[in-house]
Amino acid sequence: MLGAHLARLGVTATHHVAHPRHTVAQALRIIQVAHSSSSIEYKPIKSVLVANRGEIAIRVFRACTELGIKSVAVYSEQDKMHMHRQKADESYIIGQGLPPVDAYLSIPEIIRVAKENDVDAIHPGYGFLSERSDFTQACLDHNLRFIGPSPEVVQKMGDKVVARQMAINAGVQVVPGTDHPVITADKAYDFCIKYGLPVMLKAAYGGGGRGMRVVRELAEVKESFNRASSEAEAAFGNGAMFIEKFIEKPRHIELQVLGDKAGNVVHLYERDCSVQRRHQKLVEVAPAPNLDQRIREAMAADAVKLCKSVGYENAGTVEFLLDNQGNYYFIEVNARLQVEHTVTEEITGIDLVQSQIRITEGMTLPELGMTQEKIIPQGCAIQCRVTTEDPAKSFQPDTGRLEVFRSGEGMGIRLDGASAYAGAIISPYYDSLLMKTNIPFLLNVLENQKFLNGTIDTTFIDENPQLFQFQPSQNRAQKLLNYLGNVLVNGPLTPLATGLKPAEVYAVIPETPAATDPPRGLKDILVAEGPEGFAKAVRNHKGLLLMDTTFRDAHQSLLATRVRTHDLLKISPFVSHNFNSLYSLENWGGATFDVALRFLHECPWERLEEMRKLIPNIPFQMLLRGANGVGYTSYPDNAVYKFCELSVKAGMDVFRVFDSLNYLPNLILGIDAVGNAGGVIEAAISYSGDITDPSRKKYTLEYYMNLADELVKAGTHVLCIKDMAGLLKPQAAKVLISALRERYPDLPIHVHTHDTSGAGVASMLECAYAGADAVDVAVDSMSGMTSQPSMGAVVASLMGHELDTGMDLDKISKYSAFWEQTRTLYAPFECAVTMKSGNADVYQNEIPGGQYTNLQFQAFSLGLGDQFEAVKKAYREANLLLGDLIKVTPSSKVVGDLAQFMVQNKLSAADVENGAENLSLPKSVIEFIQGYLGEPYGGFPEPLRTRGLPIVKGRPGATMTPMNFADIKSDLVEGHGSRITDYDVLSYAMYPKVTEDYLFFRNKYGPVDKLDTRIFLTGPKVGEEFEVQIEKGKTLHIKTLAMAEDLNANGEREVFFELNGQLRSVMVRDQEAVKEMHVHPKVSPGVKGQVGAPMPGTVVDIRVKVGDKVKKGSPLVVLSAMKMEMIVQCPCDGVVNTLDITKDMKLQGDDLVLTIDPQ
Repeated sequence: MLGAHLARLGVTATHHVAHPRHTVAQALRIIQVAHSSSSIEYKPIKSVLVANRGEIAIRVFRACTELGIKSVAVYSEQDKMHMHRQKADESYIIGQGLPPVDAYLSIPEIIRVAKENDVDAIHPGYGFLSERSDFTQACLDHNLRFIGPSPEVVQKMGDKVVARQMAINAGVQVVPGTDHPVITADKAYDFCIKYGLPVMLKAAYGGGGRGMRVVRELAEVKESFNRASSEAEAAFGNGAMFIEKFIEKPRHIELQVLGDKAGNVVHLYERDCSVQRRHQKLVEVAPAPNLDQRIREAMAADAVKLCKSVGYENAGTVEFLLDNQGNYYFIEVNARLQVEHTVTEEITGIDLVQSQIRITEGMTLPELGMTQEKIIPQGCAIQCRVTTEDPAKSFQPDTGRLEVFRSGEGMGIRLDGASAYAGAIISPYYDSLLMKTNIPFLLNVLENQKFLNGTIDTTFIDENPQLFQFQPSQNRAQKLLNYLGNVLVNGPLTPLATGLKPAEVYAVIPETPAATDPPRGLKDILVAEGPEGFAKAVRNHKGLLLMDTTFRDAHQSLLATRVRTHDLLKISPFVSHNFNSLYSLENWGGATFDVALRFLHECPWERLEEMRKLIPNIPFQMLLRGANGVGYTSYPDNAVYKFCELSVKAGMDVFRVFDSLNYLPNLILGIDAVGNAGGVIEAAISYSGDITDPSRKKYTLEYYMNLADELVKAGTHVLCIKDMAGLLKPQAAKVLISALRERYPDLPIHVHTHDTSGAGVASMLECAYAGADAVDVAVDSMSGMTSQPSMGAVVASLMGHELDTGMDLDKISKYSAFWEQTRTLYAPFECAVTMKSGNADVYQNEIPGGQYTNLQFQAFSLGLGDQFEAVKKAYREANLLLGDLIKVTPSSKVVGDLAQFMVQNKLSAADVENGAENLSLPKSVIEFIQGYLGEPYGGFPEPLRTRGLPIVKGRPGATMTPMNFADIKSDLVEGHGSRITDYDVLSYAMYPKVTEDYLFFRNKYGPVDKLDTRIFLTGPKVGEEFEVQIEKGKTLHIKTLAMAEDLNANGEREVFFELNGQLRSVMVRDQEAVKEMHVHPKVSPGVKGQVGAPMPGTVVDIRVKVGDKVKKGSPLVVLSAMKMEMIVQCPCDGVVNTLDITKDMKLQGDDLVLTIDPQ
C-alpha cells in the first residue's frame, strides 16, 4: 500500500525511495518530504564508511546498525587488531606503508576504499579529516555524500580567522586576535609585542586541545609556537596557528546545534566544558550548572544566528568563553560531532549521529520532529573521559598492553568505548581516549565541592592540586601474575644458595581453639606495669624462663635468615595459645631486617605488626645493635631514637641492646633510645674468649663484671650475656652467672647462646643453676648446630626440678613437627648441605652461629666452597690481626670479609701485616680501622690502623648531621608514590639502597609475601592450581596454563594464567634470549644521571650531544606520542656521557634516552 501511495504522489524510484529496512514511520516522513519540501531531494543512505577509528567509529556503527545501514570501517596497519574494525559490517586496510596517523589522513586512500566498495556516504567522526574542507570536497567530487557541513562551511568554520570574521559579521562578540593564520614563530612574536601577553596559541585548522598553548612570558613565545605548530601539523596536517588574547579564568560553554538543507537551525542547549587539562576537556556537564538564564538564552540565540548566517548544515558546536562579569566571547565553531555529544543526547533524548545521517539523506529538522519548542532538556548528564594518561605524572600518556579491565556498570551509566578490554594494545600513535566513564582522578573532580557547586572555570584543575591526591589502584592480582611469569621465564628472583629445590609439602598446622583469647603472659604484665614491673615479674618467677629463637636467630643460623612472614604467621596462633609462659619470642632485628627487604621482598615492619595481632600475650624481643640500629654502620643519633620509637609502636617490647665491640658509648646511646621509646632495656654483654682459661688475658671475668657495672648504672631493666658463637662453656657459665647473680641479686639475667659445639644444653643448664632467669632455646627441629639448644631437651632436663619450666613436651612436639615440615620448603638455604653436625672447632675460630652458615654460602658464591676449612682458619687469623675482637654483627662481618679476602688472594697473616699499606682491603675492614664502628677494647690493631686514612674518634654518630625524615619521605613519595609510610622512611634510614630496591620491586610485583613459599621461590608448575589470600576476605584462585615457546619482537614470552576463572596473560622479557637480540636498554631504577623516556613515543628533536654541559631543567629531547609533544628535561647538572637514541626512533616508557655524569 505504501508503495502504491508513493506512486500516486509521483515519487519515482530515484526520487525519495524508502530503504527496504526503513520503518513505516520513516517512510511516512518521506511522504511528508514529497508534499512539503520538493526542492530537497531525499536520497536514502545504504552504506556508511567511517573515516576514523576508536570509540567514535564504533559509535557511528551503532547508529548505522539501528537504522539498518551497512557500516564500513577503515584501519591502519597498526590498528589491524583494533576493536573498531571488528564492529563494522566490512573493514578495509588503508595507507599501507604510511605512518600510523598519515593513514587516516590519506584522502585518496579513503576515497579509493569507498568507491571500490559501493559506499554511499562518509562520516568523518572527530579529529583527523573531520574539519578538512578538501576532504569534504573530495567526497562530493567522487559522488560520495559527506555526513557533515558543506565544504564551504567547513572551510569557513575550520579557519579560525575566517570563523572569527563571520562571527563579527553576524554581530557576535569575539576575543581580540589575529586576522589571518600565522605560520612563523617570528610573526607570532611580533603579534605578542604589539598586543601584549598573555595570549592563546591555537591550531588554525583543528581543535580538541591539540596545538594549544598559553604563553605568559615573551621568552617562551617562539618555543611554544614551534611546539604547538608541530602538534597541529601532526594532528591536522597543517601547522598554521591562530593567536588571540587569553581570557583569565573563564568558563568554557558550548552550544550543540543542528542544521538542515532547508536552512533550519536549532540548538540542543549547552554543555559546560570547563574541567580541562592542556586545553583538552576531561569532564563535560549538560546543561551548564549555575548559568544565568539570560546568558543561556543569549548564547543560544547567537549560536543559532551565526550558523544560519553561514548556511550551516548538520551537527556542529559553537564555543564561547564566559568571564566572571557575565561577558561571553565566541571562540570557534567545531564543524563536526564532538566527543561530548553524549551528554546532549542524554538530556534531550535525541540521537545526534542518527540525526546527522537523516539530515544528510535529505530530511529536515521539522520532519525529524526537531523544532526548537519541542527540544526540552530533562535532567542532567556528566561525561568523564578515561584516558591512558597518568594524572600523577602531569598527564603523561602511556601505552602498551591493557592487562586488566573492569567496566563501570549499572543504572544511568553509559559507556562509549573501543580499546577498553583485557589484552587491548594501546598505541602511542593516536589519541589516548579509552572510553567515557570514571577513574580515581575523575572521582576527585566529581566529589570536589567547587565542582558540585557549579562554580568552576578552566583553571579548576590547575588551582586544585588536591584533585591529584588519590590512592592509585593496587592491581595486586596482575602484579603477582607478572611476578609468577617472571619466575617461570627467568628463574627465581631471589637468589638460591644451593641446587636443592623446595619440597612440595604443605606443613600441617596444629589446631588452635577458634575465637578464643590466648592465656595471659608476661606481655600482659608489661602492658599493665611497665618495664620495671615486667623485670620484677621475671625475677620473681620460680622456674626457668625460656626465650624461643625459632622466629629469628634459629632460622638465621640454619636457613640463612630466609624464613618468610607467610610461614611465621601460620604457626603464630599455636604459639600464642600454648607457650604463653615464654620469657619472650625473639622475632626481629639484625639480619632479619636486611634479608626481609633484600631477598624476601617483604616489609619487616608489617611482619612485626601482623605477628603482634596473632600473639598478643608474649613479649617480643629484637636485637638492637646500639648506635648501629639494625644496620652495619653508625647512624645519626636521631635515626636510632626514631627507629626505637616506631618499633615500640609496631609491637616490639624487649630490646636486646648490644654493641659489636662492647663499646660503651654506643651501648649507652641504644639504651637511651629504648628507654625514651618506652621499651624494655635488655643491655647485653657480648661474650668472647674463655674466662676459665688463664692464658686468655683480654676478656676476663673482671672485664665482664666491670662492663656489667656500667650497664646497670645506665639503667638496664634486664642484663643479658650474649654468647653469639657458643663459646660459653658449662664451667665458664657457672663462674660468670654466679658472679653476676651475687653482685646483682635483684636484676633479671638472660643468657643467649648458640649450640655450635654441641654443649649448648649443658651450658644453659649451668646458667640456670647459677641463677639465670631466662635462657635461649629453639624448637627441636630448628635447634642444634649453629642454632640454639633444643627447647625439648632443656624442658625435659628440668622436669621435677625446682627450675621446672612448666612447659608441655607434647605441645613442643607438635610445634617441632610443623617446623620440621616447613624447614624442607627452605631446602635451597639449608645449612645441612654443607654442615652435617656441630663442631667444637668453634672454640678456636670463634665464628658466631648466625654468621657460620652465611659465611659458608658466601664462600660457595665466591668459588671457595671447597676451601671452607681454610676460610675458618683464616677467620681465626683475621681476628687476631684485627686485635682479637668481640665478634658480632657488624664486627663479625669485618673479620669474615678479611678472612675471605685472605683466602681468595692466598694471603697469610704475615702477608697482610707486611703489605697493610698497599692492600685493597674490603670496605668493611677499612671503615672499622677508621673508627666507624667505634673503638675496640684494647685499641686498634697495628699496622692496619696506620694507613693515612681519615680517623673517626669517639662515638661516630655523635658528630653526624641528624637525618631529615620529612625530606626522606618526600623523596620516597616522589619516586615511589603516595603509599610510602613512616616505616618505609626508617627502613630507608637503615638501608637506603636496599629499601629503594624493595620499593621498586613491590610496586612492580605486588604482595609477593602472600604467595606460598615454594611458589615464591621457584614458581608454580604448568597446570598447577593454587590460592593466594592477599588480605582477609580476598583470595585469588590461580591456575598456570601455559608459556609461549616463541619470543615476540621485544624478546618477550607470553605466560597464560587463569585468575578466578578468567583468562589472563602477561608478557615477560626473556633475559637470556634477549642477549642475542637487539633490545633497547631500560633505565635502572634509582641510578642518578640515567634519563629515561617518560612516556612511549617518537623522538622528534634532540637538543644535546655527547660532551655537552647541561643544567637541571634544560631541554634534552622532544618526544611525540598520541599527537602530544613533551620535552624531556635534564634531572641534574652535569655532562652528557652517552646518547642512546636517534631522531625518529620509537621508544617505550623507561627506555634509556641518555646518561649524564652528575656534577
